[in-house]
Amino acid sequence: MNLEERFNKYVRENELFEQRHRLLVAVSGGVDSVVLCDLLQKCGYNFIIAHCNFNLRGEDSEMDEAFVTRLAEKYATGCFVKKFDTEGYAASNKLSIQVAARELRYQWFGEIIHAEKENPFYGLLTAHHADDNIETLLMNFFKGTGIDGLQGIETKTIGNVKIMRPLLFARKTELLAYAKEHELQWREDVSNHSNKYTRNYFRNELIPALQQVYPKVEENLLDNIKRFHEIAILYRQSVVNAKKKLVFEKQSGEFHIPVLKLKNAVPLRTIIHEIINPFGFTAAQCDEVIKLLNSESGKYIQSAKHRILRNRNWLIISALGAIENDHIIIEETVVVAEAGAWKLKLEKSARPVKINPDTHVAQLDAREISFPLLLRKWKQGDYFYPLGMRKKKKLSRFFIDQKLSLNEKENTWVLESGKKIIWVVGKRIDDRCKITEHTETVLTITASTAK
Repeated sequence: MNLEERFNKYVRENELFEQRHRLLVAVSGGVDSVVLCDLLQKCGYNFIIAHCNFNLRGEDSEMDEAFVTRLAEKYATGCFVKKFDTEGYAASNKLSIQVAARELRYQWFGEIIHAEKENPFYGLLTAHHADDNIETLLMNFFKGTGIDGLQGIETKTIGNVKIMRPLLFARKTELLAYAKEHELQWREDVSNHSNKYTRNYFRNELIPALQQVYPKVEENLLDNIKRFHEIAILYRQSVVNAKKKLVFEKQSGEFHIPVLKLKNAVPLRTIIHEIINPFGFTAAQCDEVIKLLNSESGKYIQSAKHRILRNRNWLIISALGAIENDHIIIEETVVVAEAGAWKLKLEKSARPVKINPDTHVAQLDAREISFPLLLRKWKQGDYFYPLGMRKKKKLSRFFIDQKLSLNEKENTWVLESGKKIIWVVGKRIDDRCKITEHTETVLTITASTAK
């Protein structure tokens, strides 16, 4: 098959796009993107060109822009062009030129795609090819990105913008040969010969050096990418199965992990990394988690938004709750009140025949309650008279008796009436407010998790 036939076959087999779809194509003016445009036109696909002028190469950048504009006219398609102050953006955001250019172009591509509402784009096409994939694999290997990085460049990725790479099957030599055969014009980027950029160093120095030892190194690496992709599928399946056995999500939003089971997991460090990574923890923190497995209760580590706490025989992963309202006043006319993690429903009724044993339901003697009520986070020094006790007890001591974790303590709320705690919400009411044989009217407060 010729390149055009292989292109169509690759698009179909990978279910990338169809002729009815409207496509946005990133075009630099180099041979890769020019060949992509030519193949799209010959195969009858509907596309529009987008060109980034990063203003990094003076007059050459302007000539690239003019060339791409003429290319759009040749294929009778539209053309978006954007000029960037790449160096200024890189300096203000403390980024390398390469990273800055990448951020700028994909932000702009996303803006174009999301702006088109009446005649929307199906997605973005880039001209990455097999040689790019080889370079990416090697760079990821030396950076230490793990199994995901060893898969190289994905044929398609779906995020804020759907990105498709329909030339990943083709070698650079094939694209050049196609361009020459069809007498295509393109622009040469002289910066591709500069080894100050990492990718260029791999392309111009490292890979040719490896070929001196292993003449078929590129073919072998492309085969490895296919193998790594299949290995990654098996790896992900194993991770999912391991998590099902080790990680238990609670209604509170916490994730509980039994310490003993985790200690016996193999391979331990890999399993730990897969568990904690979605919560913002780094690979370097795996050692800290391993230390928690042998520490006493109360020890913890944190990421930017989560904490892993050792609580008796469990590791507990919970969000670092930043609560906007740490208290709320509840007037007598209020039916439903919300604060922090709680939603309270209040209602008065005659004395019930049977007491509800649910700790999330407080049934209180209305005569002992004075409004307004105050719902707030507990604080050191707080005390109440736990139901069934005649003596007061500090909440800190009550928490110890209840064997609450650090996270549970921090997320405990109390309900006050007349400066006395009448309910430790969801845990215990105050004995002084309990229903007795003399109770006539009951204030029932039902607590549920706020959404």
